[in-house]
Amino acid sequence: MPEMPEVETIRRTLTDKVTGKRIVAVDMLLPRLVKWPAPEEFQAVVTDTVITRLDRRGKYLLFYLDNGRVMVVHLRMTGRLCFVTPGTPPDRFTRIVFNLEGGNALLYADSRTLGTLYALPADELWRISGLATLGPEPLSAEFTPEYFRESIAGRRVTIKGLLLNQKLIGGLGNIYVDEALALAGIRPERPAASLTDEEAARLYGAVNAVIAQGIEHGGTTFRDYRDGAGQKGSNQYHLKVYGRKNEACPVCGTPIERSEVAGRGTHYCPHCQR
Repeated sequence: MPEMPEVETIRRTLTDKVTGKRIVAVDMLLPRLVKWPAPEEFQAVVTDTVITRLDRRGKYLLFYLDNGRVMVVHLRMTGRLCFVTPGTPPDRFTRIVFNLEGGNALLYADSRTLGTLYALPADELWRISGLATLGPEPLSAEFTPEYFRESIAGRRVTIKGLLLNQKLIGGLGNIYVDEALALAGIRPERPAASLTDEEAARLYGAVNAVIAQGIEHGGTTFRDYRDGAGQKGSNQYHLKVYGRKNEACPVCGTPIERSEVAGRGTHYCPHCQR
């Protein structure tokens, strides 16, 4: 699933291409991906509008339109948004086409068809429960060391489970949680409340560091992820533990292990992470 760095990279690579552009027609190849309003109304509401700005919140992309609506896109597992010029053949998994003035288009492709789209008045974004309840995200002014310590205090859930909780921290997913815990030297199954103040401070810094690294390298591509120009990310070449089962830890050489924590496949170094 695209996580915060991937979605932020998509936002950055699309912003200049779509801001100020008019959506002249919408081809609904798979209407059921639209969750609100009804697909026919969604099509009518979005057509003949100008995209005034493109924002991101957690893993959600928010296209602000000049009619007061916001088109919200959640890519889920395999969703992709790609800007294409005239004559570009569509992706075989293309599900919705936003035709832009000048012959360009914004393609929404999704092999597993789990993504979701909405078109809501700007003051009704609360209707999307996952968006409305998002906690502060890494690298934001709201995500402070004090907030992070308070989020950990007294919680018996595993530290990995806590980091994956979008209501506490918006935007983190499996890849970057494993990487943050590896960088901080903390075992994923540790109870959150067991972390010392020094460990919490170290983990706070690690969370911000791995997110910044992911954005710097254009996101992590293992299979489906592409940015808004259709390019792969390169952060997969900078991961310490995720997806590296039985490979040598880059710090100590111990083979990376894989287990299940918080219901997710989890990679860690049994020597470096205590």
